[in-house]
Amino acid sequence: MPRAIDFHTHVSTKEWMTGSLGPMLENTAKYFRSEVRIRTVEDMADEYKQWDLLGVLLAWDAETATGLAPLTNDFVAGICKAFPEQFVGFASVDPHKPDAVEELERAVTELGLKGLKIHPQVQRFYPNDPQWDPLWDKCEEHQLPIVAHVGQTGLGAGVRGGSGIAFDYGRPMLMDMVAANHPELTVVMAHFGYPWHLEVLASAMHKTNVWVDLSGWRPKYIPDEVKRDCRGRLNSRFVWGSDYPMLDPGRILDEFDEMGLEGEKRDNVLFANAAGLLGLPWD
Repeated sequence: MPRAIDFHTHVSTKEWMTGSLGPMLENTAKYFRSEVRIRTVEDMADEYKQWDLLGVLLAWDAETATGLAPLTNDFVAGICKAFPEQFVGFASVDPHKPDAVEELERAVTELGLKGLKIHPQVQRFYPNDPQWDPLWDKCEEHQLPIVAHVGQTGLGAGVRGGSGIAFDYGRPMLMDMVAANHPELTVVMAHFGYPWHLEVLASAMHKTNVWVDLSGWRPKYIPDEVKRDCRGRLNSRFVWGSDYPMLDPGRILDEFDEMGLEGEKRDNVLFANAAGLLGLPWD
């Protein structure tokens, strides 16, 4: 059993860092006030082995909105196949592409990916629009959890116009509507939706198919309301993540005591809740 499951891991190779993020990378690194360096796949696997972590590795396709190359499902699946002790993979599809549903089907049935990652702000789509229902239907069909970026984003930050990325696409209540209309769909709201984190907590209180992801924040900066519900009434529906390589998973884990979690409640957030979503044993 690994020390923890990192439910929000990006590929820190040139394919994503310079290929998919391109001109956004430099200012994103400044936003996170961290060294965001390019690694090889082997470097990534070594780090996750040293940290004793299983990472949920996220593909990326925002090509229509950004004009930048996707980090393909095949690439992520190849990493997971090569390093199964370190990574499991989530697919990405560009919802604007006509073959999005078919690509998601292929990613699951042929490549073995375990979920779907969406970033409505960068991909520029309103997830509650009925035209995207076939994607959510496909996720329900295969029991695929969705990691949905909600709230603000560091991508594109620090320039006029925020690189054209608008936060409105990522309002948590849009994903709340998706969860309401698709009750068999598991929606993991990433980064707890700051500055709309109270909306995320309210959605998770109301709907048992809504979960909360802690990634992208060092524990000392996480709002008190989020920490309170993570320790208390929503402890069974929080998952831990880092947002690697934007933040260092080892450092965040070293600081995790600041969350005020002990015993089973700590184990739930770091491992058991995520293992349940992924269908992994944790005994």
